[in-house]
Amino acid sequence: MNWRDYIRSDNPVAAALLSEMGYQKEERIEVKKEFLRMITRMELDPARQRLIYGFFESYLKLTEQEEEQLMDEVSKLPEADQIFEIPISYEEKGKEIGKEIGVRKVAVEMLKKDVDPNFICSLYAFGVR
Repeated sequence: MNWRDYIRSDNPVAAALLSEMGYQKEERIEVKKEFLRMITRMELDPARQRLIYGFFESYLKLTEQEEEQLMDEVSKLPEADQIFEIPISYEEKGKEIGKEIGVRKVAVEMLKKDVDPNFICSLYAFGVR
């Protein structure tokens, strides 16, 4: 199936599946941009947006450079404000960065209390966060 045949659809399933439809590698940014326009147009509640976006993202992940290009293109769209309000992967990336900062703060406090650095490293290596 060609993804372009479905971008005018108001079907959330079609939007989610857009990431699995036939597109060329150089069309990835455009596919995601049209996906964002679709879910904005559908006026879904945040929970449904997250669900559909999560599905889409699991099959079409852009590189950081591609994401930057996408955001540049999206910022020029008439519906840019609505698109930037969508609870998307940037929210998740922010949470991950916050966790890492928290882990570092805890490690510093443990070092201040003379906890063995090897013990701290072993906790981190085992994923204790």
